Amino acid sequence: MEFSDPKGIYLQIADRVRDRILGGEWNAGERIPSVREMAVELGVNPNTVARSYQALVERSIIVNQRGRGYFVGPDAADRILEEMRQAFLLEELPRMVRTMRLLGIGPEEIAAQFTSADED
Repeated sequence: MEFSDPKGIYLQIADRVRDRILGGEWNAGERIPSVREMAVELGVNPNTVARSYQALVERSIIVNQRGRGYFVGPDAADRILEEMRQAFLLEELPRMVRTMRLLGIGPEEIAAQFTSADED
């Protein structure tokens, strides 16, 4: 955890869970560490982990099975990819386009870079 990062700790934990799911470390239907286990692993307060898990439950990325723990949701990877795609299209891409315009970078240059990156 980056305690100096302006992004909240609970959001960093949620990102870490998402990364583990996308990276294939945790698959659909698999149990993930309990709130206490994750808190010990990361050196944070269990309430912070609980807040992260609740945010992920609300987005159906993980599910809470009472008495059994938290599990990766059935279509968690697809949901995460769609969230990331939307965040890129709505937040990051507009910033990039503004910067490109300020720098005088045109669509042709971007297309060439895009094609070049595909070849690597």
